[in-house]
Amino acid sequence: MNAQFKKGVLELCVLVLLDRKDCYGYEMVDEISKNISISEGTIYPLLRRLKKEDLVSSYLKESQDGPPRKYYQITELGKEKKENLVAEWDEFSAAVNNLLNFKTEGG
Repeated sequence: MNAQFKKGVLELCVLVLLDRKDCYGYEMVDEISKNISISEGTIYPLLRRLKKEDLVSSYLKESQDGPPRKYYQITELGKEKKENLVAEWDEFSAAVNNLLNFKTEGG
């Protein structure tokens, strides 16, 4: 998949995941990778930007598998942004699907 296209939808994917539950970075990579191929190096700069924009916050949580993990959670502002992005995605994907599935008369 085109890298620029993927970057554009990754913010939406992260906000949707965090609206479902708090996650740590690798967990998000693992979940998103089930549908879209991404690397850890892609997610952390995005999480830093989202935190700077107050769309997510973070906290440390003890782990049974080693040191404490940094978990991310969506903020109220992040939930608003997610809703806007979902609406934009729905409109955009419907328009693209209409174009892709357009049948010419007699065709």
